[in-house]
Amino acid sequence: MAEYLSSDKKQEIFGKYGKSNTDTGSAESQVALFSYRIAHLTEHMKSNHKDFNTQRSLLRLVGKRRQLLDYLKAKDIERYREIIKALGLRK
Repeated sequence: MAEYLSSDKKQEIFGKYGKSNTDTGSAESQVALFSYRIAHLTEHMKSNHKDFNTQRSLLRLVGKRRQLLDYLKAKDIERYREIIKALGLRK
């Protein structure tokens, strides 16, 4: 993993959005982690606009996050609304 995403940072994200610090599997914690990584890669792309490998990775992450959000929306609309509001995502 990259230096920007240490184990401590992951645990902090999982603790804030998941059920506990070790809750790596819940959709909310995964969406939060993907959002953190997307924000980091977006910053990278601003100064390295020709980095197509990173661009591809960014698009894959956005797609994965979208899939998880769609899953949450279908399963439990309240959890979906909470995570969208907490992360400040659009919908």
